[in-house]
Amino acid sequence: MKKVCAVVAALLFAGSLFFCAGSARGRVRSGVTAEGIEVGGLPVGEAVRLVREEIAAHLPPVVIETPQGEFSFGYPALSFTDNLPFRLKSAKWGEKIEIKVRRTWAREEEDLLALCALFARDAENASLRFSAEGFSYSRGKEGVCCDYARLLADCTRALSTGERVTLRPFSRPPAVTEEDLRARTRLLSSFYTSFDPRSSSRAHNVRLAAERIGGTTVPPGGEFSFNQVVGRRTRENGFEEAAIILNGEFTAGVGGGVCQTSTTLFGAALRAGMTVVESRPHSLSVSYVPPSQDAMVSEASDLRFVNPRPYPVYILARTERGRVGFEFYGMPDGRRYEVESRILRRLPPPSPEIAEGTEDRVLRQGREGTESESYLSVYENGVLLSRTLIRRDVYAPVRGKEERAPVSGGKNG
Repeated sequence: MKKVCAVVAALLFAGSLFFCAGSARGRVRSGVTAEGIEVGGLPVGEAVRLVREEIAAHLPPVVIETPQGEFSFGYPALSFTDNLPFRLKSAKWGEKIEIKVRRTWAREEEDLLALCALFARDAENASLRFSAEGFSYSRGKEGVCCDYARLLADCTRALSTGERVTLRPFSRPPAVTEEDLRARTRLLSSFYTSFDPRSSSRAHNVRLAAERIGGTTVPPGGEFSFNQVVGRRTRENGFEEAAIILNGEFTAGVGGGVCQTSTTLFGAALRAGMTVVESRPHSLSVSYVPPSQDAMVSEASDLRFVNPRPYPVYILARTERGRVGFEFYGMPDGRRYEVESRILRRLPPPSPEIAEGTEDRVLRQGREGTESESYLSVYENGVLLSRTLIRRDVYAPVRGKEERAPVSGGKNG
């Protein structure tokens, strides 16, 4: 019985020792300091709270130097991890413990993106305006960029090294500069024909049709239609009566002279490398271009061409001093386009039509007709790449018309 009591007493004594030891581990040993704070005898949790408040209050920020001054990111943007609980629990009596603190930045990416946004500026592309008066250009503006990847790497490293970070924005040129636009708006071709400015109605029609075409932009792959751009040749649309060719005869009609405008545009379009999809000859040859280089337009006949280039083509019109002309602008393709005509045969006019009149005179001069072809030759670096038939045409001869005075009979004497 005495033996049993002795064992129980021993167990109770051991338990009391164990309980007292456990209680001691719940508190920091006496005389311990951390971050300059006396935490000896405090519960570990309370000591951790006090010391971490001190760490947070003096946590070094990440400082970023920028062209607009310094930006500092400290607590609570920055947080930290430490080995404080372990060091407090394992500290010896009277020990001044050192704590390993590692700064962390939970929203580092978001904060740095917001900082970059303060300096970033999108580049502005250069622009051009085109009208019947020509081109005007506005210069683009450089953008400002932030090297976000480098900034993020520098700041992440600075969390452990404590070094200062420098943000160096850099400029970025616009995607389209004024020089780019000028390179895309070079003269591709020009073609002029002459008209008699004394024929006021005809000159008016030539000029009016040209003015409606000037300032036109044909987009890449876009099609130009003369009839759509110029509109119907009517008095209501501003046109006047002048000589036209109708059914193989020269006669008066509203819009006379417009075909010279379309013919001139045809010549400029071919020499600019446009793809002509519709053009028709007059029934009679005209004087202002070689045969098979004219382009007759009417309600039933149009002049149409397509821009085959990857950039827009711009058309300017000129009418002055008895000349009408068109200039095509765009991005050169390094090729030269030439147009030539070839007469296959000449068609003599039939015998003139004779009518009785008061005197001998020629009312209309006879004129021979022609059968002709036109070709488009394409050169690159002076080398002929291709020679393509544009059209093969027949222009009817013009029958002359004359008046003859009656022949007086002799008298018998």
